[in-house]
Amino acid sequence: MRIPIDALGDARAVLLVEGASDQAAVQALALRRGRDLAAEGVRVLPMGGITNIGHHLVLLGPQGRGLPLAGLYDVAEEGFVQRGLDRAGIATAASTARIAELGFHVCVRDLEDELIRAVGTDGVQEFLDAVGDLRSFRLFQRQPAQQGRELTAQLHRFVGTRSGRKEAYARLMVQALDLDRMPRPLDAVLDSVSAHHMGSIEPDNRPPGR
Repeated sequence: MRIPIDALGDARAVLLVEGASDQAAVQALALRRGRDLAAEGVRVLPMGGITNIGHHLVLLGPQGRGLPLAGLYDVAEEGFVQRGLDRAGIATAASTARIAELGFHVCVRDLEDELIRAVGTDGVQEFLDAVGDLRSFRLFQRQPAQQGRELTAQLHRFVGTRSGRKEAYARLMVQALDLDRMPRPLDAVLDSVSAHHMGSIEPDNRPPGR
């Protein structure tokens, strides 16, 4: 995947996310916290899938542009992040805790799931009703593949069934949540790119496992 280097302009830091819905959530939370990421020089860059993280880390990290980096990833994809950090010379055999120290924070199962659990199933269905999607969701629930599934799983699948829906609902949920109920990884990744907490990532020369 070609990274739009020109679009990064004079970026001072880059926050890597998997796709547009994660980008929308991060940017919505930044606004709620009174931060202007563009003015800070922080670019939120969708990678088009976690499998592209190694390429991004190499080109943007200490072997490339030398930019401070942070990001979000899903728990099932931690191996891609570990191998990417290793390939880029940032960290070797990193644990989840060490990855977090480097500014990359794990979502369980993914950011949409984190947001649905934070908002609650009743709250998400209120969003569906408000934007006219509740009837479509009720029809979706009747599909054979959805029979017997938990409501949280049905909502998670429905949110991702149409282009642009994940992005819209990610933004809506972040805008509606009390700030003290925001998913931890979403809060943490913004803290990782704050002016007071983020410095350039240097290669990790410590022995593996330390």
